[in-house]
Formats: sequence, structure tokens, C-alpha cells
Amino acid sequence: MSDLSSYSAERTDWGKIALRWLLFAILGVFALWYLAPLFVMLTTSVKTLEEIRTGSLIALPREITFEPWAKAWSQACSGITCEGLRPYFFNSILLAVPSVAISTVIGALNGYVIAQWRFRGADTIFAMLLFGCFIPFQVVLLPMAKMLGLLGLAGTIPGLMLVHVVYGIGFTTLFFRNFYVSIPGDLIKAAKVDGAGFLRIFVSIFLPLSVPIVVVSIIWQFTQIWNDFLFGVSFSSAGSQPVTVALNNIVNSTTGVKEYNVDMAAAIIAALPTLLVYVVAGKYFIRGLTAGSVKG
Repeated sequence: MSDLSSYSAERTDWGKIALRWLLFAILGVFALWYLAPLFVMLTTSVKTLEEIRTGSLIALPREITFEPWAKAWSQACSGITCEGLRPYFFNSILLAVPSVAISTVIGALNGYVIAQWRFRGADTIFAMLLFGCFIPFQVVLLPMAKMLGLLGLAGTIPGLMLVHVVYGIGFTTLFFRNFYVSIPGDLIKAAKVDGAGFLRIFVSIFLPLSVPIVVVSIIWQFTQIWNDFLFGVSFSSAGSQPVTVALNNIVNSTTGVKEYNVDMAAAIIAALPTLLVYVVAGKYFIRGLTAGSVKG
């Protein structure tokens, strides 16, 4: 009887192992399928044009060259200018960093007030902010353009920054509000008894606890702003275009010989900041999203 039980247990163990390896194999196939375009981009970006024309798309480069990367950075043509991605890359940095910081600070204050300092109409205001999160980009183009014109910010980086801050406040408020509702209200009551005010409680108690959700807000906002194309092409001029608009102009340029290696290098350069953000802080993203999911 004992031999039969041990045999059944052994079969069960082998079945679990086989099922686990089957799952790994399926996930591996999906991972390879997902990473195949990135592999093609990387290999194409370090090939010469002659090798691209005569070789296979998925073949490893016979001779590695970084000349396409240098040209994509400083010499590629977009329209009548041949400055590469460099000036537009820095435009995106000047746009993204302040926009992320401002929208995160405002969202933290909004979430703090709505979650812990209840007032009449708080739920209505929060519902309106949530409604703003789901308004399609295309709907706000004309109102935003009119507002930027009235403010004298049309076609400028500060104007584009204002657009992203306004559009991102709803999301950052949602993140911080959901996080702050899990913090016990007794902390605020105790701090009030000790004489702490609105800002003192926020700075001394809530901000030190907010690192996970701050990381979520930064990753979310930075990714949205850096990867945005519609707002960038709609509200920027020739000197203030972000990197996504410049990349589109370079890839779709019809002057000269089509240089696929330069196009691939330019696409990777444009994507590197968001990839770097996820590599550095990606593990904190899920932690922050789930940190406020359970109250108490």
C-alpha cells in the first residue's frame, strides 16, 4: 500500500515538473516572438546599407558599424534640416522633466486633500478628474489650441508642458488618492493634537510614505509624455518639436537614399529613456500600484 502511494506521489511530482516546463516553453516562445522586432532593429542599426540590401533581415551583422547611430544622432535629415535627433531629444527632456515633476506634486496634494481632508464636493471633484482621464486626446485639441493661443504659448515648449500637466493631473491624483486612503486617519488626528498643520502633516508624514506611489507617477507620466506624438505634432513648432515628431520626420523623409540602418538607430535612441526608466525603477511600479489596493 505504501509502495502504491509513493508511486502515485512520484507520478504527481513528475506531472507537475512537466507542466512547469511546458509553461516555461510557451512563455519562452511568446517572449521570443515579442523580442523579435527589437532584435531586428538592433541588428539592422549596426549593419551597412550594402549588407542590408544583400543579406537576410534576421541575420547577424557580418561587420558591426556605429556610423548609423552617429548619423541618427547628429546628421539625419528631417525635412530641410539635417541636425539629427539631438536637438529634439533635449527638447523632450526639457518638456518631460518639469511636466512630470509638476504633475506629480499637484497630484500628490490633490490626492492628499481628497483622501484625508474631506470637504463638501470632494467626491464630485474627484469624479470630474477621473472623467478627464478618459477624454480622448482628439477631443481636447481645439480647446487646448485656443487656450494656448490666448496665453501666448502656442508652438512653445512651455505651452506643450502645460498641456501634458493638465492632462496628467487626473491620473496622478487617482494614484495618490488611492494610496493615501490606506493610511490611517489616526495619524492626522495625532499630528493635529501636536499642533501640526496641513503642510506639516503632508511633508512630515505623508511624503516619506509616498515613495512607491511617487515612482508609479513618475514612470507613468514620463512614459506618456516622452512617447506622445499627437500633442507634440499639434502644439509644437519647428524649434520646439519633441523627439517623437522628429523621429517621424526622419523616417518618412523622402530626400536621398532610404537608410534603414539610420532609421532603426534613431528609433532605438528615441526609445532609450523610457526603457532606462523601466529597467531602473520597473520593479517598484507594480509595488506602487498595489500598495494602496488594501486598506488597513
